[in-house]
Amino acid sequence: MSLEVIGTYAVGISLLIGAGFALVGTIGLLKFNDSMTRLHAPTKVGTIGIGMLLLASMIHAFVFGDGSFHEVLIMAFLFVTAPISANFIAKVNIHRRSCETPPPPPQDDTWSTLNVPEADRELAAPEKG
Repeated sequence: MSLEVIGTYAVGISLLIGAGFALVGTIGLLKFNDSMTRLHAPTKVGTIGIGMLLLASMIHAFVFGDGSFHEVLIMAFLFVTAPISANFIAKVNIHRRSCETPPPPPQDDTWSTLNVPEADRELAAPEKG
């Protein structure tokens, strides 16, 4: 098998995987009930799907043409901006109170810190031996 045949199979497999992920992301976007659960489909699954489509484009460019690094820049931009935009959308939904808010944290000094409650100090102490 020549490099062109292997490249063609790699491009085909990448396109199928990317299209499958994009399809699952689209179905999830349409099927989920509220905006907070809808966030997962385009940001998680869609990013991987678009990444595979761009990978197919890169393989095709390097096997059959001169090669191109534009896709790497697109992937980097996509992987950086998708989580940030999802975070902003989630914050807007929480501030608008259009979703269930998480329960308030307990009122003590050990929640979300490295402080250990007095009752658990024995369990948290490293064993000497």
